[in-house]
Amino acid sequence: MAFTITMLCWGAIEYGRLIDAAGEMGNLRDAIRWGTDYFLRANTGSSELWVQVGDPYKDHNCWQRPEDMESPRKSYLINQTSPGTEVAAETSAALASASIVFQSSDPSYSTKLLQSAIRLFQFADRFRGTFSGGCPFYCSVSGYQDELLWAASWLYKSTGSSMYLSYVIDHADKSGIVSEFSWENKHAGVQVFLSTRYKDEADFFFCATLPNTSETQVDRTPGGFIYVRSGANTQYSIGASFLAAVYADSLAKAQVSNTVSCGRTLLHPRDLFNFAKGQADYILGDNPRRISYMVGFGSSFPQQPHHRGASIESVAKLHARVSCGEGFYTWYSSKSPNPNELTGAIVGGPDRDDSFVDVRSNSAQLEPTTYVNAPFVGLLARLTAQI
Repeated sequence: MAFTITMLCWGAIEYGRLIDAAGEMGNLRDAIRWGTDYFLRANTGSSELWVQVGDPYKDHNCWQRPEDMESPRKSYLINQTSPGTEVAAETSAALASASIVFQSSDPSYSTKLLQSAIRLFQFADRFRGTFSGGCPFYCSVSGYQDELLWAASWLYKSTGSSMYLSYVIDHADKSGIVSEFSWENKHAGVQVFLSTRYKDEADFFFCATLPNTSETQVDRTPGGFIYVRSGANTQYSIGASFLAAVYADSLAKAQVSNTVSCGRTLLHPRDLFNFAKGQADYILGDNPRRISYMVGFGSSFPQQPHHRGASIESVAKLHARVSCGEGFYTWYSSKSPNPNELTGAIVGGPDRDDSFVDVRSNSAQLEPTTYVNAPFVGLLARLTAQI
């Protein structure tokens, strides 16, 4: 959720003019504030943050509408004795980036966000430890160094204080070369965000990600879509595409070294932009199956997203309570399209062969997530204008 908000904010900051021109800035601010209001309430002390509601094991044993949920709503707290550096630092990044978004429209709220962001970063950095309450569903594999650098970068952007830039520089050895960008691994985000400090690392990411370079590392489907791993694979394509758009714009403005050198291949800003556009086009229907992976967009799109609320008739039509077992037996196993269209949601997408099985139980391909949609907002805004 925190990564979702940070990426919505980055899109608003980078492409606010284009989003405003589309008449969507008000909606975007509302979406961001929905998240930041929650984070502010969850930050109950200088070293306290409530980071999870619900037992993931018991939640996954129920298939119910939100209105009917009966699984325990256990809440998880991180503090000095039970730290969670990744989630505290990511929440700090979300609040810091949001403080920039609201700087002109709501200065007092912006100040409140920034104060909380600073406290959470101090807490995350001083009391280090990995949060594991969500495992095996949301585990940190890359560690917490990327989140600390990510938060420090956003605090530098929001405050202008050299203290945070110094933190990033002093810990530059903690940000290695990578070939993916996701809610769990933000190293590439830091490197693109502060590309003047990390140009070699940022260049490596795109050399490894884009096709037809001598240093390509990321797999592709026959149709040209990035394939990193099953389970919300669209996030890797969208994340890389958003970074490519941002980096293309940055390179285009650079006075020197405005290309990416990949061994024998030289990438120009237009190459990055075209890559980003191609990935977005694939998601929206320009693919071998001619299916849009955004629900409700185009003439063909997923009918059975793996989503409890969408797959069970609404309380307005079905007044009877739906139990855990009934949800699985009657609705989860139904072969009919979801009764509620989850308009705008992007699902996990195709497998490595461009195949897609539109069956609700196929969570790897059908599960929608906010962290997949969030960077797509900024990317789509950028694609409304030519490079």
